[in-house]
Amino acid sequence: MRPNALMVVGSLFALLALSSPARADTVVVTAARMVDVEAGRTLDDPVVVITDGRIAAISTRGQPRPDIPPDARQLDFAGKTILPGLIDMHVHLTHNPRFGGYTRLQFTDSFWIAQGVGNAAAMLRAGFTTVRSLGSQNFADVGYKQAIEAGLMIGPRIVPAAHSIGATGGHCDSTYLPPSFNHKNRGVGDGPQELRALVREQRKYGAEIIKICATGGVFSRNTEPGQQQLSEEEMRAVVDEAHRWGLKVAAHAHGAAGIKAAIRAGVDTIEHASLIDDEGIALAKAHGTWLSMDIFNTEYTQAAGARNGVLPDNLRKDREVGQIQRENFRKAHQAGVRIVFGTDAGIMPHGTAAGQFGYMVEYGMTPMEALRAATWNAAEALGRSRDVGAIAVGRFGDLVVVDGDPTVDVEVLTRITAVVKGGDLVEP
Repeated sequence: MRPNALMVVGSLFALLALSSPARADTVVVTAARMVDVEAGRTLDDPVVVITDGRIAAISTRGQPRPDIPPDARQLDFAGKTILPGLIDMHVHLTHNPRFGGYTRLQFTDSFWIAQGVGNAAAMLRAGFTTVRSLGSQNFADVGYKQAIEAGLMIGPRIVPAAHSIGATGGHCDSTYLPPSFNHKNRGVGDGPQELRALVREQRKYGAEIIKICATGGVFSRNTEPGQQQLSEEEMRAVVDEAHRWGLKVAAHAHGAAGIKAAIRAGVDTIEHASLIDDEGIALAKAHGTWLSMDIFNTEYTQAAGARNGVLPDNLRKDREVGQIQRENFRKAHQAGVRIVFGTDAGIMPHGTAAGQFGYMVEYGMTPMEALRAATWNAAEALGRSRDVGAIAVGRFGDLVVVDGDPTVDVEVLTRITAVVKGGDLVEP
């Protein structure tokens, strides 16, 4: 056959391949029970059909079973409960609590990116199929997201913030080194115009959420949690710029004044909210601002921080705000403020994040409310209710499998049996 004839035949085969419908990858998940977080109830005998990574059909006891292709893969979790993949709205994948204070300086810069690969896998295996990464150096969280989506790395769906944005000398700056190093973090800026430019830079290189530091923090040096560090004018500039580009804004804010300024400036979520006062609670409710309060991690810091190198002053700040934050969590919940699940994972080991559910129940939530904070509420706060946060047709086939009923006992969420992401069983 002449070369041009070979080319014609090859082209015909290529056209036939393109015109033939690709065989869909279908997975059928069955279990004893399913948690419906939208309705706040548990349903029996679920059948969940996942096609090409998204949920195509659902049925439960008493409903007609969906049509299932004969070549569908089966995932049968007999006797188990399935619930939506969990969402942690505040993690730091490049952080490692084993190295605090100046012990971090023993490693080269790329160490933090390398060890974060394991942190991402730990979050996924703990049941968190989606995380919001609120700050990393060198755009590491953007790189993790890309590597996971390319199938080169194991981890959750990541909503990256890239570099946290803040004021010179503030919580988002490099505060541990002397002036001879002349070092500041890449997200540092002063004044509305510099901060607008930083928003644009983060978005340019892959950020899907903007993180600002409105107040001082616990684990920075030479800052106090109650100090407001960005003016309301500066925060308004960040919010205006981010919203123009279609990005939401999360504000690290411990202090009462900084929290209220951030809410008035239009931020979408307040992180920590440790020292929020009654006026701030009322303001958050009136504006519909979400609170993400990490009321679990202080247990780890106080138990292991000193041996991990955390400085005495940081431990002092953690002790001072820890219990106040928990009581304010109770007050905010009682007042009807919208709350999402966020742990600040990286302050404690990533794989232990589900331990926060028990504290949310201890400080006022029902088990279902705590579960909704990490599913339905979190998806709404992310603006991604079509993708995650519920077992519902059209959303990703992200599921967590547990023994028992998490709507009765949230502690079962610390003992995950299996995790399914996009219809694929995650390797334990």
